[in-house]
Amino acid sequence: MRPLTEEDVRSSFVNASPDELRLVALPADFVLTDWDHLDFLAWRDPRTRGRGYVVAEVDGRPAGIVMRAAEGSSHARAAMCNVCHTMQPADQVVMYTARRAGDAGAHGDSVGNYLCADLSCHENVRLAAPLAPNEVRASVDLKIDGTRRRMESFVGRVLETAGVRR
Repeated sequence: MRPLTEEDVRSSFVNASPDELRLVALPADFVLTDWDHLDFLAWRDPRTRGRGYVVAEVDGRPAGIVMRAAEGSSHARAAMCNVCHTMQPADQVVMYTARRAGDAGAHGDSVGNYLCADLSCHENVRLAAPLAPNEVRASVDLKIDGTRRRMESFVGRVLETAGVRR
């Protein structure tokens, strides 16, 4: 991912109101971000419970989305993140929803996806050993590429119907 400034990140959000943008708290270690080893920027808001953010490159430009984590817990023992395809204990995979950009979002339309609760997908795919006994481990490069594409697709779905060019 290309390096971004704080202003780049704040201006990239496609589904946030001006009031929500004022509330965005960047990660504490933002200035130390190693952009060369990042497929997308994702973090939980340290001040607002249940809020998360993702900034991914869509059509060569950064596109950010504000997400909300579902509350409650699953009765399942394990779950798989739809982005990094990592098996996790069920309480470590959460349904995140993002309001669509534009008029669709203003009318309450949203998109959801099961993601790692701590949004550490880009780190999980780089682990050398499988995380679960029944997890099939593909090439790390293929997993990294697939994770990046799936996150870009999720962000792209938020942009759909908004008149925002993808």
